[in-house]
Amino acid sequence: MSTDEQGNSVNLDRESTEQRILIGLSKIGIALKSQSWQDAGQHGLSPTQAQILSLLQAKGTNGMRLSAVADGLAVTAATASDAVRVLDEKGLVQKTRSPEDGRAIAITLTPKGQKLATQTSCWSDLLLGAVGEMSELEQTIFMRGLIKMIRKLQEAGQIPIAKMCVTCRFFQPNRYPHSDRPHYCGLVDAPFGDRNLRLECPDQIAAPTDIATHNWEQYQTKLG
Repeated sequence: MSTDEQGNSVNLDRESTEQRILIGLSKIGIALKSQSWQDAGQHGLSPTQAQILSLLQAKGTNGMRLSAVADGLAVTAATASDAVRVLDEKGLVQKTRSPEDGRAIAITLTPKGQKLATQTSCWSDLLLGAVGEMSELEQTIFMRGLIKMIRKLQEAGQIPIAKMCVTCRFFQPNRYPHSDRPHYCGLVDAPFGDRNLRLECPDQIAAPTDIATHNWEQYQTKLG
């Protein structure tokens, strides 16, 4: 128990640390939502349309099926379909036969869409500056916390599956435990540190469940 400037009693333990973190995240969420509307609106897009461009850019030339777009944004098929229709009318996406399945339709970016995807995927200086206020150590710790939260939410089916390093078949955690680059990526054949862990990698291939579980336990060992 403490007191405020007027001498009134203040219970500092009224909210748990978890609750305070959630309050903080909700405030950041408001800023992200506001900025996404502003950034997308500058290009005549809705946030959902801008997110679709970003998804397709990350996917590459193979494109995505409409169902995959909906899953990737955690929206209904109808919402995804409406957004894709508008992007098609604007000449930003096109529908072609999927190279993976000739019977399926793949949505890909047009050259115009590719250019706009690059412009809309850049975070504003405001948000980058906010992250830049943290030291390298704080950024690393924050990244670890985000990874744990995202993995838990994925397991609960609350958010789309992210193509993270920690769930990738190429990821070998703490292979070099006494190094500032303890992890190893088998795809690029190189070690890397916690600051370089990716939350969305286009080259990620999900590891089998048993390997993913083992890797997570090994990664957790360092976190303590």
